[in-house]
Amino acid sequence: MSFSLEGKVALVTGAIIPATQKVLDKAGLSMDDIDIFEVNEAFASVVLAWAKELEPDMDKVNPNGGAIALGHPLGASGARIIATLLNELERTNGRFGLATMCIGFGQAIAVILEREVGEWGKIVCWR
Repeated sequence: MSFSLEGKVALVTGAIIPATQKVLDKAGLSMDDIDIFEVNEAFASVVLAWAKELEPDMDKVNPNGGAIALGHPLGASGARIIATLLNELERTNGRFGLATMCIGFGQAIAVILEREVGEWGKIVCWR
């Protein structure tokens, strides 16, 4: 549905905060509109700083655990995070999911996915 890239000073992992703000603005959504957040936690402090700044409903953040619990596979973290987000949206019948990923050297990406369900409860599309 929407994505945002952001860069900060090298070695700073807080770029997921402005990336999240930008992707929400681009999509015309608020934190309250998001059903599930998958926030990459290369370090626990990243999620804590993100949560302090953006004040999400913490029950919606990494509900099955984040990278510390599920793994942070080098080169495949993004795929793991997106797969986890898609599965959790499906499991909970959620509509909007937001994923963030630190990229290194102070960069980050955030993406919002929308699960659209048609008649008879079948998924029509992901955007």
